[in-house]
Amino acid sequence: MKELITAVREGRLDDIPALLTPLDRAERRLALVELKAIRKEMRSRPWGERTRVRKAVLVAGAGCHTGAAGCATWIGAREQREWVRSPYPWVLEVLAGRDPSWLADLARRLTARTVESEAEYRLVLELVRMADCPLPVSDGLVRGWAERVAGARWQQRPPRPLIDILRAEPHLDALAPHLLDMPELPPPVTWAATEDPGEHWPTALTVLSAEGLLDRGALLDHCVTRLVRGGKTTDMRFCLQVLRGLELTDREEAARVTDWAAMAGDGPSPVAGHAQEALARLDGHGELSIERLADVSGSVLFRTEKKLVRSQLVLLGRVLRRVPSSAGKLLPVVAEAFEHPDIGIQERALKLVARHLPATTPEVREDLASMASQLGAVHRSTARAVFGDLLVDGPTVDSYEEMLPPVPVPRRLDPAPADTAELTEEVVALVRSRSREVTDFERALDGLIRCAHHARADLADALRTALAGQWWTEPGPQVEIDRRFSRNHDGLQVVAASLLGRVSEEAVGDGRARWTATGTCCHAALDGVLYARLWEAAAAIRTGELPFLLATPTWHTGALDPMALVERLLTYQRLGVTPGPADFGQALLRVRRTGGEEAAARAASMGTAEGGRLAAWIRADEPVAPVLRRRVETEAPAPQGWLQRSAVKARQVLPATRERLVIQKEFPRSFHWLGRPHSPRQQRCYHWGDTSPQWIATLPEDGETLAAWLLPSLTCVEDQRGVAWPLPALVETDGPAEGAIHLALAHGLGARYPEDRLSAVDALLILAARGRLDANLLGGELSVLIDRELMKPSRLAAAARTAAATGAYRTVLSVLVPVLTALLAREQAPRGLSDLLAVAAECAEQCGPPKTGRIAGLAATAARGGSTQLVQQAARLEAACQEVAG
Repeated sequence: MKELITAVREGRLDDIPALLTPLDRAERRLALVELKAIRKEMRSRPWGERTRVRKAVLVAGAGCHTGAAGCATWIGAREQREWVRSPYPWVLEVLAGRDPSWLADLARRLTARTVESEAEYRLVLELVRMADCPLPVSDGLVRGWAERVAGARWQQRPPRPLIDILRAEPHLDALAPHLLDMPELPPPVTWAATEDPGEHWPTALTVLSAEGLLDRGALLDHCVTRLVRGGKTTDMRFCLQVLRGLELTDREEAARVTDWAAMAGDGPSPVAGHAQEALARLDGHGELSIERLADVSGSVLFRTEKKLVRSQLVLLGRVLRRVPSSAGKLLPVVAEAFEHPDIGIQERALKLVARHLPATTPEVREDLASMASQLGAVHRSTARAVFGDLLVDGPTVDSYEEMLPPVPVPRRLDPAPADTAELTEEVVALVRSRSREVTDFERALDGLIRCAHHARADLADALRTALAGQWWTEPGPQVEIDRRFSRNHDGLQVVAASLLGRVSEEAVGDGRARWTATGTCCHAALDGVLYARLWEAAAAIRTGELPFLLATPTWHTGALDPMALVERLLTYQRLGVTPGPADFGQALLRVRRTGGEEAAARAASMGTAEGGRLAAWIRADEPVAPVLRRRVETEAPAPQGWLQRSAVKARQVLPATRERLVIQKEFPRSFHWLGRPHSPRQQRCYHWGDTSPQWIATLPEDGETLAAWLLPSLTCVEDQRGVAWPLPALVETDGPAEGAIHLALAHGLGARYPEDRLSAVDALLILAARGRLDANLLGGELSVLIDRELMKPSRLAAAARTAAATGAYRTVLSVLVPVLTALLAREQAPRGLSDLLAVAAECAEQCGPPKTGRIAGLAATAARGGSTQLVQQAARLEAACQEVAG
């Protein structure tokens, strides 16, 4: 055994098989203990030595394991797979004498693990050959096979035809069907430039099925099951191509009627369309029952794709003509299309019901009339002619009630933990999770200062133990630790490190002296305020002099109660403590300025510089940086995929902010950026794409200022996902909600990505619930963005439809009216105007006409005539307004 261990340490792979042969089970068990120790020892060795010895460890360990489960775990360990040239040939050599059933079990277990490389794939194949057993398949194995096939094609020029490679695959019947069972198909399988079997997988599989090399029934079953289950669009396209290539017989289609029904109701549009065609063929052959047709039609008519719904109505009409007695079962299903958002679909459904209504019973007619009462005003006269007195009026607009979310109520922060153990637990949780939650961060920071004031030694002992393992707790050069902290303070870690003496006093002083340069972005400036507070806290915690922090907010938004700040300053005065400049500066930015005259009077009576500054700040009641009504025109790239009318870049207009001298004169240097005049610049700063609730909490009383500064990164023309995240928080801030907030909201409503538009919808509803929404202002901003081609009307329509679906129909209509007025005045209607008209019509049908009266240009558009969606939706909106007005 000693010779074996020596050979392993020297990396002599060729000697290991012979040295393993004379060892019995007990000796192999003892050798395995040594091998585990060597494997652990190699983790700290240089790469070259580590790789050479680990190969030997792998081979020897595989030979020493007597159980297939342990051997599979040993071979499949991730740290045993870090090499370029594989040691698996030696592994196969030391396993050559094992029982075939043992080898088959090992192959199965290895296959169940991740098979990531060509070498691992070949190892499994060789084990299967040695065991003479069927190939076990797994997602990893099939993925490796697909990549191996792709690689084999391009090993020669011209590329070898795909179908020839697959024909030569001995395990094709096991590997190919499993492709369709994988959660996600391997990329080499789904890509092809043509449908030639030489490079197109679906075509190759169907050809091989026709040749008998693949089981047609198994391939068909796997394919249909996968289509029913759903998945990525590319995967569904692959399976659909295989299914069409198999060219199902009438009997095969009839045997899967349940699957077609499921696909038609829930599958992606191409899959649903194919299933719908299959159901239509079954109906033509008399294989589709009326009950089954009614059941599947209910699901299809609920879909939003107009093509699918129209095709289903055609199928239903054909069956109704052929079997008039089916009207009692099918017409109630047809009537479900009365609630479809497209008025053309509604009209088709109504005509179909009218045509076959005489064949129904009085009870069915009454039910159909009740369903028709939900139709809008544009179809009301037709419905009245069809149902007569049976038609009852739907809910009137007089009973309409606007549904808005509850007004957000500021939540008070819980006091900072007083117990050292509880505080330590919260600090450790924040450090490890890197959470940016304002309330948790502020409580923990204040708690550190408070605890250090009365129990500094106990806090240091607790944190030293709890934070063991953090990078700055490990032994290392002080210069390197200081350098890393100067580049990234790591939130609360710099405060904890300062308490434990792991960051030097010089580094703390340098950190406090840092400031934000004039030419940087607002994100860096807002972060600079936070950094200044943290470095100041890192200095203060060394002495434990401060009893608490002044800037700890009262509410979750970051706002600070002015009376609470006065009480804190009085405590500082009583204890003879000087406030930290950054801490007091942040407290002023957070203090509520409205209704604070009593607090201002108490602050002024203190007779201290800080009290005087607080009183003056509250009484001035001015924003940190007032937003100018004059806006600055900047260049912006046009939205991706848009065709430019000219070579000139799209121009957008953004607000600027003027200077506030008191910030530059009385606040620390790290705050001075906030008080300088700023003009928006359309450029990518390195923060774009970042999110930090701390930015909003820095200026919780100045939503307008924040909106003006953040607008360049909120604009909908940028190819960024998640840019609208601050909107809900911005509209919760105090202070006025004027042009900047409404412009930011407009950009969010027209954002490229649905999740950004959803954030904007939330902000719109919150703003309306707080009574701060200026619908005319927002509508005007939206009109300008559309006019400058900075927003697609279809995206605005999607956001408006989402907002209206919450029950805020009147709010949405009031915003859309100025937009529609501007767009209808154009000589040429922009693309997507019909979508906006449709949403406005739905809102008017629910809540009544706009309070501003008639929409200019609407009647003229509705009177054009024709069957375009623009004219139809204009007529629908006009009818909804006239009906209520009449």
